[in-house]
Amino acid sequence: MKLCNFFVNGRIHAGVLTDGGVRDLTAAGYGATLGGFIAAGALPTIPDGPCLDPDELMFANVTEPAKIVCIGLNYKKHAEETGGTPPSEPVIFSKFNDALSPAGGAVPLPGSARCFDYEAELVIVMGRRADCVSVEEAKSCIFGYTCGNDLSARDAQMRSTQWLIGKTFAGFAPAGPYVVTADEFDPDDDHRISCRLNGELVQDDFTSGMIFNCAELVSYVSKFTRLAPGDLIFTGTPSGVILGKAKGTRVWMKKGDEVSVTIDGIGTLTNVLV
Repeated sequence: MKLCNFFVNGRIHAGVLTDGGVRDLTAAGYGATLGGFIAAGALPTIPDGPCLDPDELMFANVTEPAKIVCIGLNYKKHAEETGGTPPSEPVIFSKFNDALSPAGGAVPLPGSARCFDYEAELVIVMGRRADCVSVEEAKSCIFGYTCGNDLSARDAQMRSTQWLIGKTFAGFAPAGPYVVTADEFDPDDDHRISCRLNGELVQDDFTSGMIFNCAELVSYVSKFTRLAPGDLIFTGTPSGVILGKAKGTRVWMKKGDEVSVTIDGIGTLTNVLV
Protein backbone atom coordinates (compact mmCIF):
# COMPACT_ATOMS: atom_id res chain seq x y z
CA MET A 1 0.00 0.00 0.00
CA LYS A 2 1.26 3.47 -0.92
CA LEU A 3 0.11 6.25 1.38
CA CYS A 4 0.59 10.02 1.29
CA ASN A 5 -0.33 13.33 2.90
CA PHE A 6 -1.67 16.20 0.80
CA PHE A 7 -3.37 19.55 1.28
CA VAL A 8 -7.08 20.19 0.80
CA ASN A 9 -8.13 23.78 1.48
CA GLY A 10 -5.14 24.29 3.74
CA ARG A 11 -5.70 21.11 5.77
CA ILE A 12 -3.70 17.89 5.56
CA HIS A 13 -5.53 14.82 4.29
CA ALA A 14 -4.26 11.26 4.05
CA GLY A 15 -4.52 9.40 0.78
CA VAL A 16 -3.87 5.99 -0.70
CA LEU A 17 -2.56 5.50 -4.23
CA THR A 18 -4.61 3.15 -6.41
CA ASP A 19 -4.44 2.27 -10.09
CA GLY A 20 -6.95 5.02 -10.81
CA GLY A 21 -5.33 7.71 -8.69
CA VAL A 22 -5.31 8.82 -5.06
CA ARG A 23 -8.32 8.06 -2.84
CA ASP A 24 -8.92 10.61 -0.06
CA LEU A 25 -8.94 8.66 3.22
CA THR A 26 -9.71 11.70 5.36
CA ALA A 27 -12.73 12.69 3.28
CA ALA A 28 -13.93 9.09 3.52
CA GLY A 29 -14.24 9.45 7.27
CA TYR A 30 -10.96 8.16 8.60
CA GLY A 31 -10.21 11.58 10.07
CA ALA A 32 -6.46 11.10 10.24
CA THR A 33 -3.26 12.02 8.49
CA LEU A 34 -0.70 9.40 7.58
CA GLY A 35 0.90 9.96 10.98
CA GLY A 36 -2.34 8.85 12.61
CA PHE A 37 -2.28 5.51 10.82
CA ILE A 38 1.37 5.03 11.75
CA ALA A 39 0.72 5.80 15.41
CA ALA A 40 -2.31 3.48 15.47
CA GLY A 41 -0.34 0.68 13.85
CA ALA A 42 -3.21 -0.11 11.51
CA LEU A 43 -3.65 0.23 7.77
CA PRO A 44 -6.83 1.71 6.31
CA THR A 45 -9.26 -0.05 4.02
CA ILE A 46 -9.28 1.50 0.57
CA PRO A 47 -12.55 3.43 0.35
CA ASP A 48 -14.89 3.82 -2.59
CA GLY A 49 -15.24 7.21 -4.20
CA PRO A 50 -13.56 9.45 -6.75
CA CYS A 51 -9.86 9.28 -7.47
CA LEU A 52 -7.67 12.37 -7.43
CA ASP A 53 -4.97 13.00 -10.02
CA PRO A 54 -1.58 12.68 -8.25
CA ASP A 55 -0.10 15.29 -10.60
CA GLU A 56 -2.57 17.87 -9.31
CA LEU A 57 -2.01 17.28 -5.59
CA MET A 58 -0.02 19.54 -3.30
CA PHE A 59 1.79 17.03 -1.13
CA ALA A 60 2.48 17.62 2.56
CA ASN A 61 5.28 16.22 4.71
CA VAL A 62 5.05 12.45 5.02
CA THR A 63 5.18 12.52 8.85
CA GLU A 64 5.84 14.84 11.77
CA PRO A 65 9.01 13.19 13.05
CA ALA A 66 10.49 13.72 16.47
CA LYS A 67 13.83 12.73 14.94
CA ILE A 68 15.42 12.79 11.50
CA VAL A 69 18.43 10.48 11.68
CA CYS A 70 20.85 10.22 8.77
CA ILE A 71 23.47 7.65 7.83
CA GLY A 72 26.68 8.62 6.05
CA LEU A 73 28.92 6.64 3.72
CA ASN A 74 26.58 3.64 3.52
CA TYR A 75 27.45 2.67 -0.07
CA LYS A 76 31.01 1.44 -0.73
CA LYS A 77 31.57 3.42 -3.94
CA HIS A 78 30.25 6.62 -2.35
CA ALA A 79 32.63 6.26 0.58
CA GLU A 80 35.50 5.81 -1.86
CA GLU A 81 34.52 8.67 -4.18
CA THR A 82 34.51 11.16 -1.29
CA GLY A 83 37.98 10.11 -0.14
CA GLY A 84 36.91 7.87 2.70
CA THR A 85 36.87 4.18 3.40
CA PRO A 86 33.79 2.03 4.01
CA PRO A 87 32.97 2.35 7.73
CA SER A 88 33.04 -0.58 10.13
CA GLU A 89 30.01 0.85 11.95
CA PRO A 90 27.23 3.15 10.71
CA VAL A 91 28.13 6.84 10.58
CA ILE A 92 25.29 8.77 12.20
CA PHE A 93 24.34 12.45 11.95
CA SER A 94 21.03 14.26 12.08
CA LYS A 95 18.88 16.99 10.62
CA PHE A 96 16.53 19.25 12.54
CA ASN A 97 12.80 18.82 11.94
CA ASP A 98 12.37 22.01 9.91
CA ALA A 99 14.71 20.51 7.30
CA LEU A 100 11.87 18.19 6.25
CA SER A 101 10.05 19.28 3.10
CA PRO A 102 7.45 17.59 0.89
CA ALA A 103 7.55 16.36 -2.68
CA GLY A 104 7.01 19.25 -5.05
CA GLY A 105 8.12 21.78 -2.47
CA ALA A 106 10.53 24.58 -3.33
CA VAL A 107 13.77 24.38 -1.34
CA PRO A 108 15.35 27.77 -0.53
CA LEU A 109 19.13 27.96 -0.86
CA PRO A 110 20.77 29.84 2.02
CA GLY A 111 23.05 32.78 1.38
CA SER A 112 25.61 31.48 3.88
CA ALA A 113 26.72 28.62 1.62
CA ARG A 114 27.37 27.96 -2.08
CA CYS A 115 28.43 24.32 -2.65
CA PHE A 116 25.04 22.61 -2.91
CA ASP A 117 24.88 18.87 -3.59
CA TYR A 118 22.21 16.17 -4.02
CA GLU A 119 22.05 12.78 -2.29
CA ALA A 120 19.35 10.31 -3.38
CA GLU A 121 18.37 8.10 -0.44
CA LEU A 122 15.95 5.43 0.70
CA VAL A 123 14.24 6.65 3.87
CA ILE A 124 12.93 4.39 6.64
CA VAL A 125 9.63 5.44 8.23
CA MET A 126 9.38 4.11 11.76
CA GLY A 127 6.10 2.47 12.79
CA ARG A 128 6.82 1.39 16.34
CA ARG A 129 8.99 2.53 19.21
CA ALA A 130 12.48 1.10 18.99
CA ASP A 131 14.65 1.25 22.09
CA CYS A 132 17.74 -0.95 21.99
CA VAL A 133 16.14 -3.53 19.70
CA SER A 134 17.82 -6.44 17.98
CA VAL A 135 18.17 -6.71 14.20
CA GLU A 136 15.39 -9.30 14.19
CA GLU A 137 13.11 -7.04 16.25
CA ALA A 138 13.96 -4.01 14.14
CA LYS A 139 12.14 -5.29 11.09
CA SER A 140 8.81 -5.24 12.91
CA CYS A 141 9.42 -1.63 13.99
CA ILE A 142 9.47 -0.32 10.41
CA PHE A 143 6.19 1.01 9.01
CA GLY A 144 7.47 1.60 5.50
CA TYR A 145 9.83 3.40 3.16
CA THR A 146 9.91 6.58 1.11
CA CYS A 147 12.22 8.53 -1.19
CA GLY A 148 14.53 11.15 0.27
CA ASN A 149 17.15 13.68 -0.76
CA ASP A 150 19.85 14.47 1.79
CA LEU A 151 20.60 17.90 0.37
CA SER A 152 24.00 19.16 1.50
CA ALA A 153 25.97 22.39 1.50
CA ARG A 154 29.46 20.94 1.26
CA ASP A 155 31.36 24.11 2.16
CA ALA A 156 29.39 24.41 5.41
CA GLN A 157 29.57 20.66 6.04
CA MET A 158 33.38 20.62 5.86
CA ARG A 159 33.91 23.48 8.30
CA SER A 160 34.28 20.93 11.09
CA THR A 161 34.28 17.21 11.67
CA GLN A 162 30.58 17.48 12.61
CA TRP A 163 28.41 17.59 9.47
CA LEU A 164 25.26 19.11 10.98
CA ILE A 165 25.56 22.71 9.80
CA GLY A 166 25.92 21.65 6.18
CA LYS A 167 22.96 19.30 6.31
CA THR A 168 20.14 20.91 8.24
CA PHE A 169 19.22 24.12 6.44
CA ALA A 170 15.46 24.63 6.23
CA GLY A 171 14.00 22.34 3.57
CA PHE A 172 17.19 20.29 3.13
CA ALA A 173 15.45 16.94 3.81
CA PRO A 174 12.85 16.47 1.08
CA ALA A 175 10.93 13.20 1.44
CA GLY A 176 7.96 11.60 -0.28
CA PRO A 177 5.64 11.70 -2.01
CA TYR A 178 4.52 8.20 -1.02
CA VAL A 179 5.27 5.87 1.85
CA VAL A 180 5.13 2.25 0.73
CA THR A 181 4.30 -0.12 3.58
CA ALA A 182 6.93 -2.61 4.68
CA ASP A 183 4.82 -5.61 3.66
CA GLU A 184 5.13 -4.52 0.02
CA PHE A 185 8.77 -3.40 -0.12
CA ASP A 186 11.92 -5.32 0.80
CA PRO A 187 14.92 -2.94 0.74
CA ASP A 188 17.29 -5.90 0.51
CA ASP A 189 15.96 -6.64 -2.98
CA ASP A 190 17.45 -4.92 -6.03
CA HIS A 191 15.32 -1.78 -6.08
CA ARG A 192 16.89 0.76 -8.40
CA ILE A 193 17.64 4.13 -6.78
CA SER A 194 18.53 7.05 -9.04
CA CYS A 195 18.83 10.81 -9.10
CA ARG A 196 18.36 13.20 -12.00
CA LEU A 197 19.52 16.80 -12.01
CA ASN A 198 17.62 18.86 -14.58
CA GLY A 199 16.76 15.61 -16.34
CA GLU A 200 20.34 14.26 -16.46
CA LEU A 201 20.99 10.95 -14.69
CA VAL A 202 23.65 11.58 -12.03
CA GLN A 203 23.19 8.68 -9.58
CA ASP A 204 22.19 5.10 -10.39
CA ASP A 205 22.45 2.09 -8.06
CA PHE A 206 20.37 -0.41 -6.09
CA THR A 207 19.18 -0.28 -2.49
CA SER A 208 20.70 -3.73 -1.99
CA GLY A 209 24.11 -2.07 -2.31
CA MET A 210 23.96 -0.57 1.17
CA ILE A 211 26.77 -1.60 3.52
CA PHE A 212 24.39 -1.75 6.50
CA ASN A 213 20.85 -2.81 5.67
CA CYS A 214 17.72 -1.17 7.06
CA ALA A 215 17.14 -3.59 9.93
CA GLU A 216 20.77 -3.26 10.99
CA LEU A 217 20.49 0.54 10.91
CA VAL A 218 17.32 0.63 13.03
CA SER A 219 18.88 -1.72 15.55
CA TYR A 220 22.13 0.25 15.71
CA VAL A 221 20.49 3.68 16.00
CA SER A 222 18.09 2.39 18.68
CA LYS A 223 21.04 1.56 20.92
CA PHE A 224 21.86 5.26 21.22
CA THR A 225 18.53 7.06 20.87
CA ARG A 226 14.91 6.01 21.22
CA LEU A 227 13.06 5.92 17.91
CA ALA A 228 9.34 6.68 17.79
CA PRO A 229 6.54 6.14 15.24
CA GLY A 230 6.93 8.63 12.41
CA ASP A 231 10.66 9.13 12.89
CA LEU A 232 12.74 9.02 9.71
CA ILE A 233 16.10 7.44 8.94
CA PHE A 234 17.87 8.54 5.76
CA THR A 235 19.92 5.45 4.90
CA GLY A 236 22.79 6.89 2.82
CA THR A 237 23.44 7.69 -0.80
CA PRO A 238 25.06 5.87 -3.75
CA SER A 239 28.02 7.23 -5.70
CA GLY A 240 27.66 10.04 -8.21
CA VAL A 241 27.46 13.08 -5.93
CA ILE A 242 29.09 16.35 -6.98
CA LEU A 243 31.56 16.14 -4.08
CA GLY A 244 32.88 12.92 -5.57
CA LYS A 245 34.02 14.62 -8.77
CA ALA A 246 37.55 15.93 -9.22
CA LYS A 247 38.25 19.42 -7.95
CA GLY A 248 37.94 21.91 -10.78
CA THR A 249 35.18 19.90 -12.43
CA ARG A 250 32.51 20.27 -9.75
CA VAL A 251 29.47 22.25 -10.85
CA TRP A 252 27.42 22.85 -7.72
CA MET A 253 23.66 23.11 -7.82
CA LYS A 254 22.06 26.54 -8.06
CA LYS A 255 18.73 28.30 -7.92
CA GLY A 256 16.33 27.01 -10.57
CA ASP A 257 17.74 23.48 -10.61
CA GLU A 258 15.28 20.59 -10.43
CA VAL A 259 16.28 17.43 -8.57
CA SER A 260 14.37 14.13 -8.83
CA VAL A 261 14.97 11.00 -6.77
CA THR A 262 13.35 7.79 -8.02
CA ILE A 263 13.19 4.45 -6.22
CA ASP A 264 11.55 1.56 -8.01
CA GLY A 265 8.55 0.39 -6.05
CA ILE A 266 8.04 3.75 -4.31
CA GLY A 267 7.92 6.63 -6.81
CA THR A 268 9.66 9.87 -7.67
CA LEU A 269 10.46 12.78 -5.36
CA THR A 270 10.98 16.08 -7.23
CA ASN A 271 11.98 19.45 -5.78
CA VAL A 272 13.11 22.76 -7.24
CA LEU A 273 15.83 24.91 -5.66
CA VAL A 274 14.95 28.59 -5.22
